[in-house]
Amino acid sequence: MATQKLYAGAKLREMRTRLELTQKDFAAKLGVSLPYLNQMENNNRPVSTTVVLALAQEFGMDVTELSAGDSERLVSDMREAMADPVFADDPPPLADLRLTASNAPALARAFLTLHRAYRQTHERLASLDEALGREDARIQASPWEEVRDFFHYCDNYIDAVDRAAERFAGEADVRAAALSALETAGITVQMADMDGLRSYDVETRTLRLSNRTAPSTQVFQLLLQVALLSQDNLLEATLDFARFQTNEARAIAKIGLANYFAGAALMPYGRFLAAAQDNRHDLERLATRFGASIEQVAHRLSTLQRPGAKGIPFFFVRVDQAGTITKRHSATRLQFARFGGACPLWNVHRAFETPGHFLRQLAETPDGVRYISLAHDVSKPGGSFGSPVRRYAIALGCEVRHADALVYADSLDVNNASAYEPIGISCRICERKHCHQRSVPPLERRLSINADARGILPYEVS
Repeated sequence: MATQKLYAGAKLREMRTRLELTQKDFAAKLGVSLPYLNQMENNNRPVSTTVVLALAQEFGMDVTELSAGDSERLVSDMREAMADPVFADDPPPLADLRLTASNAPALARAFLTLHRAYRQTHERLASLDEALGREDARIQASPWEEVRDFFHYCDNYIDAVDRAAERFAGEADVRAAALSALETAGITVQMADMDGLRSYDVETRTLRLSNRTAPSTQVFQLLLQVALLSQDNLLEATLDFARFQTNEARAIAKIGLANYFAGAALMPYGRFLAAAQDNRHDLERLATRFGASIEQVAHRLSTLQRPGAKGIPFFFVRVDQAGTITKRHSATRLQFARFGGACPLWNVHRAFETPGHFLRQLAETPDGVRYISLAHDVSKPGGSFGSPVRRYAIALGCEVRHADALVYADSLDVNNASAYEPIGISCRICERKHCHQRSVPPLERRLSINADARGILPYEVS
């Protein structure tokens, strides 16, 4: 397979601007001519090996960042936006979307913001009785979507919070460390028979935890409270940097950052990465070693993107029984639909049928990239008779080139092309012509309808 050329003009411009260097000075430090740098910054030339080495040696840059980041996400998000019927008459080709994502990422994000506003306007017009006369009927992203996108475009890795959690955990027993920190702050911790997971009374400085939950959940909630109380300045500084549009989004994001701190303290970066590599990413072994749940371990594996010490780029997703994506993150080229559910051919949906078991799948996306995907059901009981049980399924996966590092790839025939199942992102942007689970036609294909014949679908994709 030919080596893919690396075009990273936007990243080079961003770095030069951050360093406050002119093109002339930047070119001199990289050991290239001014015209050559100009061509690279405008993506007229790929980044050369000489420049890659100079970036690492001169500026200490983690050069893997040149090929990672927003570009693939932006392309995926724009393709999904372009699947909107409003663009059906003349959608731009995929090549144009890739050029926009690499050469003008700010324009791409502005387009996505505009399309999101359009969608919300369309939805409000469908329910005018709710929108008319309301003060909050302005056009903007919902707080939940805004926070989700913040973590999505941060690669689900928040360096300052992650390192602070690692320092807090140290080498000690993290539960004991959390209890000690709370005791030092004058907070009493009580176990109680309660419906919720955690309740903190500010006036009495009493933290109550449910005794109905699993030990891993109890420790996680202890650490979350530690984050809210002892890391407030760090969390607030991170929120200031994010510049959320509403107080609601900021409040949701603060809980998200506290959750991030809790997970990073429960599974400190350096120790967890080393253990994951030593155990070939065996989720059950890692869960036992760190006192965490399977879902917590899988989610943590998807965050190991620290510059200079990156783990395997994983995708992680959680879906409910209706197939709706409730959590999503991808450090791989595979991106998930922002709206609606996941591809029905993906093994994550079958996890509900085999509770307590890991399902393995070799899958190939329409762009020809092959993945290994691991799926498992997650049940969250209410803790008493009659309490509702929340059921989800999670999937964790990576490109098949990392198969040797995964215990789950053992005995799979990764070199057999026929072993890979075809999956997509969403039907509107999936280009497969003969998918038996297709729900709507692909956006960028013409249809042929024959009233005298009926196959699996009521049309043929040309």
